[in-house]
Amino acid sequence: MKKPSLLFSILIIAVLAACGTDAAPVPTVAVLPSVSVVTPSQQPTQSANAPITTEEPTTSPTAEAITIAAQNLQTPWEIAFLPDGRMLVTERPGTLTLIEAEGVQIPIADVFERSESGLLGLALHPDFSENHWLYLYLTYEANGGMFNRVERYQFSDTILGDRTVIIDNIPGAPNHDGGRIEFGPDGLLYITTGDAGSGSSAQDINSLTGKILRLHDDGSIPQDNPFGNAVYSYGHRNPQGLAWDEQGRLWSTEHGPSGLGSGYDELNLVEIGGNYGWPEIQGDQTREGMISPRLQSGGSETWAPGDLEIVDGMVYFVGLRGSTLYSVPLDDIRPETLQRHFANEFGRLRTLRQGPDGLLYMGTSNTDGRGSIREGDDKIFRIDPNQLP
Repeated sequence: MKKPSLLFSILIIAVLAACGTDAAPVPTVAVLPSVSVVTPSQQPTQSANAPITTEEPTTSPTAEAITIAAQNLQTPWEIAFLPDGRMLVTERPGTLTLIEAEGVQIPIADVFERSESGLLGLALHPDFSENHWLYLYLTYEANGGMFNRVERYQFSDTILGDRTVIIDNIPGAPNHDGGRIEFGPDGLLYITTGDAGSGSSAQDINSLTGKILRLHDDGSIPQDNPFGNAVYSYGHRNPQGLAWDEQGRLWSTEHGPSGLGSGYDELNLVEIGGNYGWPEIQGDQTREGMISPRLQSGGSETWAPGDLEIVDGMVYFVGLRGSTLYSVPLDDIRPETLQRHFANEFGRLRTLRQGPDGLLYMGTSNTDGRGSIREGDDKIFRIDPNQLP
């Protein structure tokens, strides 16, 4: 199959000075010069601190399978594409960045970054071209505690306005905040939440932690949700990726336990009302009423999986500690068929998104305080899946 023409490569500016790429050994709270929501009366911050370089697009049949699409980002967490093909990126310290020649950066109010928390998920409404609704998942601090919420904005001409809270008071913590948000083929909004460090809460169907949630676009509860609340599935530790296959089935990646006996990361086929076992079972363990993963890393390997995409019958997902792009055929999911690409070449990998050009866009996470920073980090790479070995 002929490789699609590559889009031009854009190098955006270094992030605002207070969020520089020199990450400390231990993650700390990043403070933006201005943490206020941009309203129609305010202009977003324009990148002006570094030169912007644009590469000429190439159609060479010998072009490499992977090229840089953007760099000098600060812990990019999610990617979304506007109808005109431009890329939006959430940067965890609290910036929504539009990747274009002018490199527009929009600070988001109230974002609290500590370790794994901060500005996380991003999704565009299925009818974005008509309503311009953009959704964000973020961590904030209140009354000495940490919480997560999903907010909806109208996004037009690089301006965010008409802020609406969709769901609030999701318990947060420095680690295990989930954060992926996606609209499913049913038009509903799916949200992953971590256990926020309290494993037992994942088994409580009345808690918002350790779950996959499902809501209408205005935050109301669908009538067919299994427990009469926002919960769609439960027993999750820290789900980080969501994608649907051609049959409309939901798949998710999930982090297993850290420390001694680490690993047991998961690829799950998610069923409505399903209990995925955390913290009662892990790996291939079974228990009545609980669902084991379709694929898991075992106790001797750690993927620490981030986002995933399903393209042409192939499941792709990225790994943080694993520092690898993984792929496995949807019709033959076995440890023996799991392939590893770019292992340890680019460091920690968090986000993965298929672009309108059919290519995969993969973001590093080396400036999060846990990775080894390479020149130009953090980056977003453009990958042609047809050229992967």
